[in-house]
Amino acid sequence: NEVPRRTTVLPGILRAVVFAPEDMLLVVGSPSLRRAVLDAIVVQREPEAASAIATFGRALTQRNNLLRRIREEQAGRDELRYWDATFVEAGGEIVTQRLQLLADLAAPLAAAHAEIAPKEATESALGLRYVTNAPGLPGEAPRDTLARRLAETADKEVWNGSTLVGPHRDDLAFESAGRDLAGFASRGQQRTAILAFKLAELDLLTELDGRPPVLLLDDVFSELDPVRRAHLVRRIAA
Repeated sequence: NEVPRRTTVLPGILRAVVFAPEDMLLVVGSPSLRRAVLDAIVVQREPEAASAIATFGRALTQRNNLLRRIREEQAGRDELRYWDATFVEAGGEIVTQRLQLLADLAAPLAAAHAEIAPKEATESALGLRYVTNAPGLPGEAPRDTLARRLAETADKEVWNGSTLVGPHRDDLAFESAGRDLAGFASRGQQRTAILAFKLAELDLLTELDGRPPVLLLDDVFSELDPVRRAHLVRRIAA
């Protein structure tokens, strides 16, 4: 109604699944693309998670600026404490939400993969693995893991002038038989995995209240072969 709104308020009003040509790079593209997709789904499930993501982004920017000043001997390490606390709290929440999302996606992803490529799914199930340089110890909460890793990399971070661990450097791997699809899968296998992921996202968001999200398709049919194209059309019509 001609009133400016931030995009962060939209998930609480209208959920959507976007399928665009750039999504065909999900398996082999930049980690930032996969992180963005994960966080977008998280926010659609838990709109309040947008606050943690925004807070983390601010803390990361301020922390990196401060690390560069420390490297140039224009600030002291003790000044990191405030931003470390914010970074750890918000970053721990982001990692927790991402891990929960991957756990909840496992079943609908396996079902969608079996639906699209039953023979392939029988031979090897499709899975998702969270890739991080801040792995947790047994029983360790994500925020505690981040705090520990910040302490372990403190000297290296000052030398580099940037934050080396945290959810901004994590990634998502599509796997089959324990192998990362980015390293061996054909284009057809990659597209099958991506289509299964999108359909799993659609099913997962529908489960929230039984109301399917809006499905937005941006010239995606040109990126799919006739078999996958027909499958997507059947799912849309269902």
